[in-house]
Amino acid sequence: MRKAIVLPYDEQWAVLFHEEANEIKRILGDELVDIHHFGSTSVPHLAAKPVIDILVVVKKIEAVDGYNEELQAIGYIGKGENGIAGRRYFQKGGDDRTHHLHIYQFGSPEIERHLVFRDYLRAHPAVAKEYGDLKRSLSKEFLYDIDSYINGKEAFASEIQAQALEWHRNRSE
Repeated sequence: MRKAIVLPYDEQWAVLFHEEANEIKRILGDELVDIHHFGSTSVPHLAAKPVIDILVVVKKIEAVDGYNEELQAIGYIGKGENGIAGRRYFQKGGDDRTHHLHIYQFGSPEIERHLVFRDYLRAHPAVAKEYGDLKRSLSKEFLYDIDSYINGKEAFASEIQAQALEWHRNRSE
């Protein structure tokens, strides 16, 4: 059974990302375009479930399917698109997940969406704190109900996403 455990920010999360990124780079080789740490564990001082979210950008998404066995050898279980067209999604750690691997083809709008959310929270610590406080509260209320935990933060996360996209557009003008 998955638990909705939310912990204070841990600087070790960045180290864990870099260690895993090196393994993924080794496996994907020339297919790799870029690799990013995103999600709550990538935002300093943000409370989070201790799961490292990794965003990988590749040249051709279909080519990723040829790496499934190598990724499985380092602990990743492939879940296909898992609800997002054009993505390859992998989990590591079973019910005690340690990593989520999200792979997109270069040019996918999902890449920008994820990175803008992360960058917005990094640039707006008060919003990040509010988001972390909500997650801690939901974790206490729904420790053994991961779906309710996720649903409980969805509206606020969507609000942050809208603010982040507007912030990004204004910065890009």
